[in-house]
Amino acid sequence: MNVMYFAWVRERIGLPQEQIVTDAQTVAELVAELVAREDRYAAAFADITALRVAVDQELADFDAPLAGVREVAFFPPMTGG
Repeated sequence: MNVMYFAWVRERIGLPQEQIVTDAQTVAELVAELVAREDRYAAAFADITALRVAVDQELADFDAPLAGVREVAFFPPMTGG
């Protein structure tokens, strides 16, 4: 699956996107796998309440299932202006 990172999430991880092979059943499980990889992922996902997630370009919760998903994107909440 393609995992995309935006704004400060991308800055902390150092990548805009990457292809991930995972056995994770939910977004939360995917985050746990990423955090276990390296400190940069742990820093990016230290406070998931400060993040939003989209699954196949639809806003979702961290308990969203990943079966059949092609893309997951992580980003901070959007602000208006």
